[in-house]
Amino acid sequence: MSQMEHRTLGRTGREVSVVGLGTWQLGADWGEVSEDDARAVLEASAEAGVTFYDTADVYGDGRSEQLVGRFVAAHPDAGFTVATKMGRRAEQVPASYVEASFREWLDRSRTNLGVDTIDLVQLHCPPSEVIDADETYDVLDRLVEDGVIAAYGVSVETAAQALSAIARPHVASIQIILNAFRMKPLDEVLPAAAAAGVGIIARVPLASGLLSGKYDLDTSFAEDDHRNYNRDGSAFDVGETFSGVDYATGVEAAQEFSALVSDAGLSDVTPAQAAIAWVCQQPGVSTVIPGARNVDQAASNAAAGQVGELPASFLDGVAELYDRRIRAQVHGRW
Repeated sequence: MSQMEHRTLGRTGREVSVVGLGTWQLGADWGEVSEDDARAVLEASAEAGVTFYDTADVYGDGRSEQLVGRFVAAHPDAGFTVATKMGRRAEQVPASYVEASFREWLDRSRTNLGVDTIDLVQLHCPPSEVIDADETYDVLDRLVEDGVIAAYGVSVETAAQALSAIARPHVASIQIILNAFRMKPLDEVLPAAAAAGVGIIARVPLASGLLSGKYDLDTSFAEDDHRNYNRDGSAFDVGETFSGVDYATGVEAAQEFSALVSDAGLSDVTPAQAAIAWVCQQPGVSTVIPGARNVDQAASNAAAGQVGELPASFLDGVAELYDRRIRAQVHGRW
């Protein structure tokens, strides 16, 4: 194991840990997490070398932002970077994405985070029309000029949306689902981002926990956990839950993934760590943002940023598994 690697986050120019922390879990939609537990997760991640925290204004209706903001304020010299998101406090239609709304949402986020200028704000999976519109970026540029935000990016659902945003001259970063069960971004998105100097924030690296290898067909999830209520995509894009993979298929494929980890002789690496390391080691990835609900998960996930180069036999096995079990289900959809 080596020290946590840091990489430049695209056009933000900021150095961030290659494994960050996604804080959706600390707000909502993953079962209850107490404030004490949330603070402990944040502290454990920082102790393990994490310097990048990703949140959003809708995670627990601002609860996640507030928790992250208080934590960062308590560590003023730690060099943390905080990214938040906006755009899902209103109906996801183009008419919602106007300057007055952006300013209202960002004023609320600045209050929650306790900052005058937000390090990075990302449009939160907006409609494609918003990503394609010149006016969107004109407004975001004004917000940078006014000091409301230091930089902006776009969180996307599809590769096509990512490519549209990457083509814009001031987009600092793209956040996209990338994991061993969702490989389409490797085709065009990561090369295009690298060529443009745009950062890649990889989310859902464990396919909502599937790639930990800890689930079976009888695993139950809390009523307020999206892995229970969004399997059909009724609440938001189904690709956010288990990466859009059918649960039964995902469980079986995850068992095969775990066997690949074992067969590769990665004796000190858990399947979850191997899955996160796989994402970290893709060319063009700036940071990976697994979530964590407890201290052990936070420390274990961060340690994935210190895993040595994964063996070719493992990488080949993961590619073969994807082609055989997963590709037909997800590759053409996002």
